[in-house]
Amino acid sequence: MSPAVSRIAIVASSFKGTRCFSRVGFVGLGNMGGHMARNLLKKGHRLTVFDVNEATVSKLTEAGAKAASSPAEVAKEVEVIVSMLPSSQHFLDVYNGKQGVLSSAKEKTLCIDSSTIDPFVSQTFAGEAEKSAVRFIDAPVSGGVNGAKDGTLTFMVGGSQDDYQLAKPLLEKMGARIVHCGDIGMGQAAKLCNNMLLAISMIGTAEAFNLGRKLGLDAKVLADIVNSSTGRCWSSELYNPVPGLLENVPSSKNYEGGFGTTLMAKDLGLAQSAATKVEAAIPLGSIAHQIFRTIITQGFSDKDFSIVYQFLKGRK
Repeated sequence: MSPAVSRIAIVASSFKGTRCFSRVGFVGLGNMGGHMARNLLKKGHRLTVFDVNEATVSKLTEAGAKAASSPAEVAKEVEVIVSMLPSSQHFLDVYNGKQGVLSSAKEKTLCIDSSTIDPFVSQTFAGEAEKSAVRFIDAPVSGGVNGAKDGTLTFMVGGSQDDYQLAKPLLEKMGARIVHCGDIGMGQAAKLCNNMLLAISMIGTAEAFNLGRKLGLDAKVLADIVNSSTGRCWSSELYNPVPGLLENVPSSKNYEGGFGTTLMAKDLGLAQSAATKVEAAIPLGSIAHQIFRTIITQGFSDKDFSIVYQFLKGRK
């Protein structure tokens, strides 16, 4: 197909159903976002990127992306924007700030937020996006840094069915499973529930393996038993917190990389806040939140959340 014919096909395609986005924006190039953006480049998309960290932007421009000076500049040039940001406030700054996305986004631009933020913030922003004739979905992810790197993430999408179908082909360039969870905010709700359970299961795994160590049980033997028995979970089988049991996981790399303790504490705080608003009892989630907040005060803030094993051992 000639370039001219290709451009006509893109312009003629409807927002209802599959669309091949030729120009994509990406805001937020951290541990997750950088890999996600790189996968879009590998799949042939023309990418315009922004991040406050110039070093991360440089890595993407060296791979073929175009740098923008602000989220507003990104929005001027693209048809769809993906964001991966640390917090609700960062999200609001990127989308509603003076140089934010809504200040320059074209009509019918599709905004896909893959950050993990308060679901009520997503729902409130959706109304503002609608007033600007901008489409918006929340699409947080599960799968960690390795999933982002390998393109095997699970996307939990909240939004209309039309917008979900519109975004799905693009999300499939970064993930292996794309799930429509319901209306705006339901992607965030699913992510918070998942991460709360992940935190609880990681603490439980760390407790069990620390107890086994204290009793004199070899960690490899315990892992073999647990992972073929009823205690088996993702934390024990694929992300074990004990150093040396698994290759290519943070615990075997001095707990570097992966999903940071600070981010886990943030997500647990969001779950706590959401639970308070809807009057849901989450006793284990609340305890997990306090444990990870305590871990941060002990100097583990920059380590992967599986560092809870070392915390329970009583030394860094």
